[in-house]
Amino acid sequence: MLFSIQGPLAVFGLAALGAAQAQTLDEVVISASRQEQRSFDVPAAIQAVDQDVIDRAGPRINLSESLNRVPGITVLNRQNYAQDLQLSIRGSGARSAFGIRGARLIVDGIPATMPDGQAQASTISLPSAARIEVLRGPMALLYGNSSAGVVQVFTADGPARPEVRATADVGSNGMLRLGAQAAGQQGRVNYVLDYSDLRTDGWRDNSAARRRHLNAKLRTDIDERTRLTLVANVFDQPESGDPLGLTRAQMQANPRQADARSTEYRAGKEVSQSQLGLVLNHRPDADSELMARVYYGQRDLDNRLSIPLSAQQPATSAGGIVDLDRSYSGLGLSYGSGVALGLGRLRYTVGLDLEQMSERRRGYVNDLGARGELKRDEDDTARSAGLYAQGEWAINERWSAVAGLRANRVRFTVRDHFIVPGNPDDSGGTRFRATNPVLGLTRHFGDGTNVYFNVGRGFETPTLAEIAYRSGGSGPNLGLRAARAMHAELGLKTRLSETQRLDVALFHIASRDEIVVASSSGGRSIYANAGRTRRSGIEVAYSAQLSPEWQAHVALSTLNARFADGSVVPRGNRIPGTMARSLFADLAWQPKAWPGFSAALEAVHFGRMAVDDLNSDWTSSATVFNLRLGWEQRLGGWKLREYLRIDNLADKSYVGSVIANDGNRRFFEPAPGRQWAVGFSAGYAF
Repeated sequence: MLFSIQGPLAVFGLAALGAAQAQTLDEVVISASRQEQRSFDVPAAIQAVDQDVIDRAGPRINLSESLNRVPGITVLNRQNYAQDLQLSIRGSGARSAFGIRGARLIVDGIPATMPDGQAQASTISLPSAARIEVLRGPMALLYGNSSAGVVQVFTADGPARPEVRATADVGSNGMLRLGAQAAGQQGRVNYVLDYSDLRTDGWRDNSAARRRHLNAKLRTDIDERTRLTLVANVFDQPESGDPLGLTRAQMQANPRQADARSTEYRAGKEVSQSQLGLVLNHRPDADSELMARVYYGQRDLDNRLSIPLSAQQPATSAGGIVDLDRSYSGLGLSYGSGVALGLGRLRYTVGLDLEQMSERRRGYVNDLGARGELKRDEDDTARSAGLYAQGEWAINERWSAVAGLRANRVRFTVRDHFIVPGNPDDSGGTRFRATNPVLGLTRHFGDGTNVYFNVGRGFETPTLAEIAYRSGGSGPNLGLRAARAMHAELGLKTRLSETQRLDVALFHIASRDEIVVASSSGGRSIYANAGRTRRSGIEVAYSAQLSPEWQAHVALSTLNARFADGSVVPRGNRIPGTMARSLFADLAWQPKAWPGFSAALEAVHFGRMAVDDLNSDWTSSATVFNLRLGWEQRLGGWKLREYLRIDNLADKSYVGSVIANDGNRRFFEPAPGRQWAVGFSAGYAF
């Protein structure tokens, strides 16, 4: 047992409540309690997608393929590998112009979120993933800074019989992904080694990309009570063009075009990252477990921005090319055990997280794609320390309670080395502190229904990238404050029958000092605090085995995300990038007469989004349909798999994501029309 470390519904009618293909009604999760337990028993909003779902959702390139079936989380594909996906949980993170904010990403126990709260999803290896968990609500606050939710990815264990596998995926826009994997068990050693190579021309102009990814997990059972896991990840993205957003006029004229400055300045990014981690689990006795983890990584980035040459000339300009060398590391310790009380039983966990990130950031003039003179040179650091305790009290058969507390300390420092006439020494630092409590109570109605209520307090610091610029001068925006929020959640989990499960969660989040985009232009965003905001909504997940051949799943989310006090943004305006409603539904068929064959029809509904704080323009809502077909065959030791997937069957034109508050009004990132992908894999077990 391992700890974790850290459209409308009427489109289909009742018959289209979708399918959770190969997704069990009682999947095992560990994100909330840091111990393995059935998701039904977790007193929080949590869902998981397993390996079969990930494999059937597409070519396993982006989290957006499979996480759209989880309520409460929105993962939008920008069609821009230079800027990563736009991921938000309950509206938190929708402001991000690049990377992921508002959620913690964890892969095999190692944080993919930096200590300042910034995360990258592109480094996650989906071909070797066994499970993805999504935790939302107050329980996620115990993971620290920027925890409106937690997304955890777990690499599969090697099978008992060693096997090798080769995969190939081909699709629209010159997409080609080739992969190879070796996995198995040799004595006490379990191993998984996965390599993939992706190339695509991109749907839009100047959006071609190339990725190479190596993911490895090596686990050894030192003895019956002690397990050591080594995880290694190497990611190389030598090419990724940035087509930028489009104005409404540009989008209507040609949604596949790139803005002229994108090609003029060769906007794009090259990035490489390598990481190594060790996780040790030891069980002193049957009721206790001790965990220790340590990791180290390096990330190198070269990012060409489309800032006009004239805007790069002032002494206070940071230029138009970002050269970033980053190292990061961390240490985690936790201990969990259980004790009998006079009334019921208490299971508790205490832990410590230490994280640090250091980066050398240089800026150069982007001379139409060529590196010009130096304009910025500084050392940035972020350090985070978190101490937490969490207890679950099983009072009796009817009642249980949970309580937790996390104390966080985050410190940023900037040491400026670029001091010239007109550009003074901008060195400085800032600190953030927060103590976040969480309380919850669950009423158990037999084995088939749980009703829970949780409340907690959280915080979200700005990132180093968000404090990088300030309006009207040089140097970092060290006056930017951390956002504070109160989260409340009321949930129901019930088994409607042996083959049907329903999860419902109602939530309300009241924030102050919300961090918003004050302006965004030429790849550079300036952030500000915007007073109070309110986010509330309902999340519904329904899964069913309708018959031996038909499966069903639906994920419905509503979100009312608005500015509340009018101090900076007009009161009542919708937070840009958030959707009032979203829906995923699919209906899957596995006929007994055709063993190994499966088919499914999906419906995905996107609500409209405001493009800026003033709500000066909106995207339109859209409903798209997707079709997937799959075949599997077993021939002796061979396992073969083929699939065909067509997304956006009706070739509908719509906006896939927005760049909030873009200063050039290039808000819109169009979604592609009809897309196709076919894939083949062949595995052999020895």
